[in-house]
Amino acid sequence: MIPIKDDNPIRRTPWVTIAIIALNIAVFVYESSLGDAALRQFITDWSFVPARFLAAPLSGHELATLFTSMFMHAGWLHIGGNMLYLWIFGNNIEDRLGRVGFIGFYLTAGVIASIAQLAAGGATTIPQLGASGAIAGVLGAYAILYPRAAIVTIIPIFFFIEIARVPAFLVIGFWFLLQLGSGVASLTPEVSQSGGVAWFAHIGGFVTGFVIALGHAAWERLRRRYQGSGRR
Repeated sequence: MIPIKDDNPIRRTPWVTIAIIALNIAVFVYESSLGDAALRQFITDWSFVPARFLAAPLSGHELATLFTSMFMHAGWLHIGGNMLYLWIFGNNIEDRLGRVGFIGFYLTAGVIASIAQLAAGGATTIPQLGASGAIAGVLGAYAILYPRAAIVTIIPIFFFIEIARVPAFLVIGFWFLLQLGSGVASLTPEVSQSGGVAWFAHIGGFVTGFVIALGHAAWERLRRRYQGSGRR
């Protein structure tokens, strides 16, 4: 299933989501302007490298890579898919959490995603980069806050393409099961040392967003209950 839009209106322009997308695109354009050697050096310097981080976890540069890595991408499909998901789901989460809250939420999900991949993959020297972990957090929050929102989705069926409106909890649940299954399969030594997709970054980011959204939804219910009781 490939989501292409949601039928979930927002109350205000999602400036933070737009700014994050613009920053990711700007960094990718810069990456694309570099020669092969300069690009490899840029990726090495500013991606999150678990072995390097574990060797100097309090280094300012290594701490910075927890953030810089989530604005870097490895190719057109990588950035295109990530930005599509961020645009579809991020605007509603920003609308719900507020602009400042969304910034903190997004960065927190991205950082914990990197730590989750480190915990699962160990001290690998393979650079980790991409917004996928942070965007997985957005998906986790969306599943809690808007589970029944209609997602316009492309569904390939053999040689045919079906476009349908599917509840968010089914689209996101299917996505999460794919990440979980792929993550478990990646735990074999051969796969974990060969690079590829950082599945546990996706899982860690999703769980982070899911838990934060649960807390936010509980706080909203308490606030409504308090306001509904009314003070006289």
